[in-house]
Formats: sequence, C-alpha cells, structure tokens
Amino acid sequence: MENQITKLNADKIKAKIICEAANGPVTAEAEEILLKKNILILADMYANAGGVTVSYFEWLKNLSHVAFGRMEKRYDEFSHGNFVDIIEKLTKSTLTSQQKDMVIKGASEVDLVNSGLEDTMITAYHQIRETWKSNPKIDSFRTAAFVVAIEKISESYMNLGIFP
Repeated sequence: MENQITKLNADKIKAKIICEAANGPVTAEAEEILLKKNILILADMYANAGGVTVSYFEWLKNLSHVAFGRMEKRYDEFSHGNFVDIIEKLTKSTLTSQQKDMVIKGASEVDLVNSGLEDTMITAYHQIRETWKSNPKIDSFRTAAFVVAIEKISESYMNLGIFP
C-alpha cells in the first residue's frame, strides 16, 4: 500500500533490499533514511512494470491478429523432433516419451510472453543499474530508473523528428 514506510518507521527497517510492489509505499523522507542505511530500494516504477509490459505484448498481438508463437510452433516441434532423432541415433539410446515431449514441445503463447517479460525486466534492471553505478551524481536506483526512462523518451522523440 502507499505510504507504508515513512520517516516514523524507516529507521526500524532491517532489510537490505526493499522491493516496492505497491505504488509509492516508501515516502520521500523515508527513502532518504533508508538510503543512508545503504538499503537498496527497487523502485515501484521498475517493480510494477510487468503488468504494463504484458499489456504492451497483448497490444502487439492484437495489432497483428496472430497469437504469439502460432507461426513458429509446428516448425519448432518438427525441428526439435529431428534433433531428438539425431541424438538417439548418435547415442544409440532411446528417450522416454516424456523426455521427448519435454524437448520437442514448441513454446506456447504463455511461454513466449513469460520469456519476453523476463528478458524485458532483466534488460531494464541492467540498464538502470549501469546508469546508477556509472554516474556518481545519481544517488539511488529510483533516480537511475527516472534517468533511463527520460533517456528512452528523448530517444523516441528524436527518432520521430520531434527534437533536432
């Protein structure tokens, strides 16, 4: 919930990392106290980005009118099946049907969305962390997240020709 960690209780926090799963659970005054205690705060704008990211994927899918993975699934299953056949021939052994199914199964739409979400979140974390660690003027993960976001908006505007 919002405003749960305040200047009144921040000094009692013993955690090394706080992940803001809600919107604005740490007040600005509390954040100052926590940062002085070297507590890492994974900002809500990062920690809550999963829902927005998956909504973006859904929007892309709706634009194309094709479910994720539909174009590749059969091809992947056929290709993976050939791979299993080769492995069995080379090793002169036979995989169980369960083992074959595990290797052959093509990615479902949920698998692809989860993979895309994981990649997006990992990439964003590394971009934010690199921005934070490479600039001594940036005092927190939250500030770095804002810097990265503003840089991305700026780059989009320049690519659109809005800024010279």
